[in-house]
Amino acid sequence: MIATKPKFWVPGDWNALFGFGTNILVNVLVLTGLLRFVIQMPDSLVFGRILPALGLMLCLSTGYYAFLAWNLARKTGRSDVCALPSGISVPHMFVVTFVVMLPIKLATNDPVKAWEAGLTWVFIQSFVLMIGGFVGPAIRRVTPRAALLGSLAGISVTFISMSPAAQIFSTPMIGVVCFAIILASWFGEVKYFGGVPGGLIAIATGTAIAWVATAAGLGYGGLTLANLTGSFATFGFSVPLPAVDHVFGGFAFLGVILVTAIPFGIYDLIEALDNVESAEAAGDSYPTTRVLTADGVVSLIGCLMGNPFINAVYIGHPGWKAMGGRIGYSAVTGLVMLVLTWLGIISVLSALIPVVAILPILLYIGMLIGAQAFSESPHRHAPAIVLALLPQLAAWGKTLIDGALGAAGTNAAAVGLPKLAQVGVLYHGLEVLGGGATLGGIVLGSIAVCIIDKTLERAAVFALAGGVLTFFGFIHSESLGIAQSPTVTVAYAAVAGLLFLCARQPQTSAVAAE
Repeated sequence: MIATKPKFWVPGDWNALFGFGTNILVNVLVLTGLLRFVIQMPDSLVFGRILPALGLMLCLSTGYYAFLAWNLARKTGRSDVCALPSGISVPHMFVVTFVVMLPIKLATNDPVKAWEAGLTWVFIQSFVLMIGGFVGPAIRRVTPRAALLGSLAGISVTFISMSPAAQIFSTPMIGVVCFAIILASWFGEVKYFGGVPGGLIAIATGTAIAWVATAAGLGYGGLTLANLTGSFATFGFSVPLPAVDHVFGGFAFLGVILVTAIPFGIYDLIEALDNVESAEAAGDSYPTTRVLTADGVVSLIGCLMGNPFINAVYIGHPGWKAMGGRIGYSAVTGLVMLVLTWLGIISVLSALIPVVAILPILLYIGMLIGAQAFSESPHRHAPAIVLALLPQLAAWGKTLIDGALGAAGTNAAAVGLPKLAQVGVLYHGLEVLGGGATLGGIVLGSIAVCIIDKTLERAAVFALAGGVLTFFGFIHSESLGIAQSPTVTVAYAAVAGLLFLCARQPQTSAVAAE
C-alpha cells in the first residue's frame, strides 16, 4: 500500500484528550498527595524537582507513541490508527511510595533519602524493561490472546474499576451524574452543546455541583476555599535538573530496593505485552520491542532528571480509539502535562476539581477492557478468561483485607489465619493465588486455553513454566527466592506430567482456531 500522510488531529481527538488527559491528571494529583502527605516531602522538592521531571517523562512518552501511531498510519494508509496511551504506572506509584520510599523516610527521617531510593528503584526497573524488550515478542508469539487479555481484564475489573465505582457511589450527586454524562456521550453518542467533549462536560458539571454544595456549607466533594487560595503559592516556572548524584545516592538502600524492583520490572514487561496485544486486537499492531524499550528509556531519562515514578504503556487503547482518539490526543496530552508541571499548576487543579468528577472516566475504561477480553477472543476460550481473572481478584481482595486490618492496628498473622478462615476469609489462599497476579493469570489462562483446544502437550509446557516461575517466586509468592511456594511448584509439576500423559491418548486432537 502507498504510504500517505496521516492527519495529526481529528475531531475525535478532543474526546480522547479530555478523557486520557484527565486520567493522567488524576494519577499526577494522587502521586502529588502521596509525596506531600505520606512521605512528607517539602513543596520545593515536589513542585520544584519531581513534578517537572515527571512532566518531561510524560511528554517524551506520549510524543513517542504519537510518532509510532503516525508512522503506522502512514505505512498502512489507514485513518483510524490510535496511539498507545502511556503514563505513570499506577501500581508502581503505590509500591515505590509505601514499600520503598516510606520505610526509608521513617528510618532516616530524611525525605531526600527516600526520594533517592525511589530514583534508584526506577533506575533498576528501566534496565529490566529495556532488556525485556528483546524477549517480549517471543512471549507474545507463544501465549494465547485469551490469557493475555484475560489477565489484563482482571486488572481492569479490580484495581482500575472497583475503587472508582465505590467512590462514585459514595458521592453519588457528583459521581453518578458525571458517569451518566460520560456513558451517554461515549456509548450513546449523545452530542452536547455544540460538540463540547463529554469528558469536559462531566468534569465541569461535577466541579460545579461540588462548589455549589461547598458554598451552601455542605462540603460536598471535599473542597475548601482556603485550600484553593493556598494552592496558588506553588505558581512559578521550574524545569527539570539532572539528579544523577541522587540516583546513585539511593544505592545505599539497594537491599530494600531489589526486593521489589526486579519483580515489578517483570510485571511492567508482562503488562506492556498485555496492552500491546490489546491494541492489536483493536486493529493497531505495534512493534513489541520498540514499545518495551521505549518505556525503559523514557523512565531512565525521567529518573536521571529526578522523577521516582516509572512510565508504562497504559491499559485502555480500545477505549480511546472507540471514542475517536487517533494520533494527536497522545502528543497534546504530554504537552499539556509539561505545562501544568513546569508552571506549578497541579496544586491549583487538585484544590479546584473534585477527584470524583474524574473517576467515571477510569470506570469507563475498565468496562471496555474487561469486555475486550471476551469480544476479541474465541468464544470457546471464555472459561479460560474467567480463570485468568482470578489471580487479580485474589490480589485485590488481599489488599482490602490488609488495609482493613492495618487500619485496626493489626494484621492477618496477629489475628490468626484459622480465625479468619472460620468466617470465610481464606487469607492464605488469596495470598498464594494473588502472588504475581498478572503473570499468574497468564499462566493459568494459557493452560486452560490449550486444554480447551486439546493441545495438551502445549498445556503441559505452560504448566511446567508455571512450576518454574513459582519455584523462584515470580508467581504465587510475595517475594523472589528459592523454593518460595514448594507445594504449588510440585502441583504444577504434577499437572505438567498428567497433561503429557493425556496427550499420548489417541482421542485428543487440536481444535482449529476461530
